[in-house]
Amino acid sequence: MIEADRLIAASGRDREEVQDRAIRPLRLDEYIGQPVVREQMALFIQAARGRSESLDHTLIFGPPGLGKTTLANIIAQEMGVSVKSTSGPILERPGDLAAMLTNLEPHDVLFIDEIHRLSPVVEEVLYPAMEDFQLDIMIGEGPAARSIKLDLPPFTLVGATTRAGMLTNPLRDRFGIVQRLEFYSDKDLATIVSRSAGILGLAIEDQGAYEIARRARGTPRIANRLLRRVRDYAEVRGKGQITKAVADMALNLLDVDERGFDHSDRRLLLTMIEKFDGGPVGVDNLAAAISEERHTIEDVLEPYLIQQGYIMRTPRGRVVTRHAYLHFGLNVPGAWGRVGIFPKRAMSDRSKTAFRGPTAGMPRVRWQ
Repeated sequence: MIEADRLIAASGRDREEVQDRAIRPLRLDEYIGQPVVREQMALFIQAARGRSESLDHTLIFGPPGLGKTTLANIIAQEMGVSVKSTSGPILERPGDLAAMLTNLEPHDVLFIDEIHRLSPVVEEVLYPAMEDFQLDIMIGEGPAARSIKLDLPPFTLVGATTRAGMLTNPLRDRFGIVQRLEFYSDKDLATIVSRSAGILGLAIEDQGAYEIARRARGTPRIANRLLRRVRDYAEVRGKGQITKAVADMALNLLDVDERGFDHSDRRLLLTMIEKFDGGPVGVDNLAAAISEERHTIEDVLEPYLIQQGYIMRTPRGRVVTRHAYLHFGLNVPGAWGRVGIFPKRAMSDRSKTAFRGPTAGMPRVRWQ
């Protein structure tokens, strides 16, 4: 899949998880960006600690790479408790979840990543655990089977998901705190890059950090990944210091342009402009034109382009906006549709005649 090979992919990689642990903030006062979320969580945590209670169950959602796992670990650190981590696809059987729940200490945090991928049978076990801190267990089989309830210590479930809409209503309603993480500003990302560089012992100028930040697609994970690649370039060709010029040359070499687009993004936009006159075009036709899978376009390529206003989804298909033409230095089509969306398709005189049919130009005959 194309996502696994992209430098600017927002999804994490196993090796990066190990590297990122060294640069992740451990406390809320070290957490950069998301000011509303940070202020609210500081208040909720302080109140819970003052009452000597566990924090309410917390749902964190938003695009990948924005710090959901980091925030879950910070919650445990601020509460002064341990965190047990797992993910939805790993919990295949109710017994898997029961084993984790029974090993929790009072007020501990259970972090479930990709919680929208929990199986229905596992989710059913989670309901009484979240609501009543009890675990229903079936003992025996057949007519002799019976259900017993095990009391659990009060705990905090922190669920993370990139697709909050896929959560069932009963599960979503059991979270007392719901937080959405937004894309980061270039200023906040530059601060994150400078902080990460300091931890890694890199010499970096403010303008160099900002150059990396503005090409990081609003995502800290991508910013830290680009920082590590720019570090490689600086150590080999830039005397070990990351300046604006060094960052610019390194990122150009990595084929990441000033908007954070890579080859795949540009190919998608140019295909829509050059082969489909800017659209509208169906996703299946587009997938065939660029030799990619439909789900790759929908889940990997489109979201950021739509979020940045370069592509729109319409009932008739995908359409590029004027920003896409300007990005490539192309003239924006002069005539757009009635609602200012659809570019007018350029047609030669011959194509106009062919479109109008073989009787084009002939006098009209009024039949009596």
